[in-house]
Formats: sequence, structure tokens, C-alpha cells
Amino acid sequence: MIEKLGFYATGKRKTAIARVWLRPGTGRIVVNRREVDEYFGRPTLEMIMQEPFSLTETAGRFDAKVRVTGGGLAGQAGAIRHGIAKALIEANPQLRSVLKKAGMLTRDSRVKERKKYGQPGARKRFQYSKR
Repeated sequence: MIEKLGFYATGKRKTAIARVWLRPGTGRIVVNRREVDEYFGRPTLEMIMQEPFSLTETAGRFDAKVRVTGGGLAGQAGAIRHGIAKALIEANPQLRSVLKKAGMLTRDSRVKERKKYGQPGARKRFQYSKR
């Protein structure tokens, strides 16, 4: 039998798409060829991204290589979180129940609503004048 060297998954959030490769390692995370703290800069975004590892108690067991495109930093962090959760299941299917209960396997489908014609935004209307 051929032993897998790594685990791959795709994560999505808003308009961001993250391709995640996990390998057994020391917990190093590289996003778009940069260290995670250098790429995100905000500790809250790093926390969001690391959530699947802390929840499944696998922090420090896997190295992650991530290619993320589209969206802003918050959407990208959410996409990476989704991708890491899916890749962890590839690595160990028994983690599924924990991640599913935390809602990390469900793609957050909320995206910005489009602007409609005849009004200034998606829901906002121009001021109505009776006379």
C-alpha cells in the first residue's frame, strides 16, 4: 500500500478560495510563501485560522502550506480555516464529529448582496418625496 505524504483540501469563504496542503511536521504554517504572522499581521485572524488545530488538539503536529486568492484578509482567514478543517478529516476521519459540531465543515455561504438598479445600494432606497 502507498503511504500518503500529505493531505489536500479546498476551503472557501465569501470570495476567498484557499488551497491547503497538510504534512506531518512541527506546526509551521506558510501562506502564499510567507509566514502566517507576516501575512496576516492581526492576531485575531491567526486565531481564526488556527481554530481547527486547537479544537482537535493537533496543534504542532502538522505543517500547512496554503495558497489563498480573492477576498480580503478576514475572508481569507475563514477560507483557510475551512480548508484546514477539511484537510484534517483527510488525515484522520475520526476528527469529523468534533469539527462538524463546531461548524467548521460547513461553507459559510454569506456573500455581499448585489446592488439593484433604481436604488443606491442593495437595500437602501433613494429618499421619497411626496410633493
